[in-house]
Amino acid sequence: MRIAQVLTASTGGIGRHVGSVVTRLVQRGHAVRIYAPDRTARAQGLDDLGADLLPLTRLGRLAGADVVHAHGYKAGAIGMGASRLRRPPLVVTWHNAVLGHGWRTAGGRLLQRVVARGADLTLGASTDLVIEARRLGARNAQLAPVAAPVLGNSRLSPEVQRRNLGLTDRDVLILTVGRLAPQKNLGLVLEIARSVRDHGELRFVIAGDGPLREDLADRARADGSNVVLVGHHDDVASLLGAADLALLTSVWEARALAAQEALLSGVPLLSTRVGGIEELVGDAAVLFDPHDLGKAVEELLDLAHDPGRRATLRAAGLARAATWPDEDQVVDELLIRYRGLIG
Repeated sequence: MRIAQVLTASTGGIGRHVGSVVTRLVQRGHAVRIYAPDRTARAQGLDDLGADLLPLTRLGRLAGADVVHAHGYKAGAIGMGASRLRRPPLVVTWHNAVLGHGWRTAGGRLLQRVVARGADLTLGASTDLVIEARRLGARNAQLAPVAAPVLGNSRLSPEVQRRNLGLTDRDVLILTVGRLAPQKNLGLVLEIARSVRDHGELRFVIAGDGPLREDLADRARADGSNVVLVGHHDDVASLLGAADLALLTSVWEARALAAQEALLSGVPLLSTRVGGIEELVGDAAVLFDPHDLGKAVEELLDLAHDPGRRATLRAAGLARAATWPDEDQVVDELLIRYRGLIG
């Protein structure tokens, strides 16, 4: 099968997902072309997957493709415009919701509607995205979970990693991993940390990079709270191995990679109840309303001071994670859908 994968700017989960999919499609003998911006290709290592890599400016009419798979509604719009004349089947995966207000948001929602109606198959990473796609006129919208890529082995033991972070055996490490961007609502991490700063054993680490890094660092210093920003970290497995608790504060997520990585690593998760999080984790994590700071602080303190509850959550998380499709199963399902469209 000749498969075109199209994505726009991505330095995070979407690009990692595409890399995972392409790797497995090539392993199965399919001819894959990736159309992506140079920055995305470099950030995600897309030039080392055994597929043809072309810039978005070379889309043309996607000549020779049996199926086109675009990731995100912006990529979907580009795929629609490029494939109008030849019309290979177009699959568009919705990974994110359109959030916020203003003319940019209004433009995004209009583009969503156009792509929903123009795609032959719309795949949503969470049920709320599938519902929204149907509401906007998608002819065929289905749930298609996105698996978290395997983290690999930790490079450092938990003891060494904790020592590198300046932690003692008595400290409780609360870890947040994600892009430092508005959707991740990382100001809430700082608010929680400020609320519990009298508990000196609670240590917060935020791993990731993004446009809000300097602002968050300035706020953390001003608060005098136990929050450390370690920037981009290429050994998240070691951080998770050292963590006592994972904290996710996003205003919306579909199948958050950070949540999947936490449960797969056996780290208890405290998360906002938004988007597809609850359907992802079930009762294997503690969830709170993103606007309820008091509840977040109450649950965090209870978990931090109750190793037995954390152990129960750890076991529940591992059991829940065992029910999720892995990367190979995700690609198997995609191939079934591709063949259905071609047929």
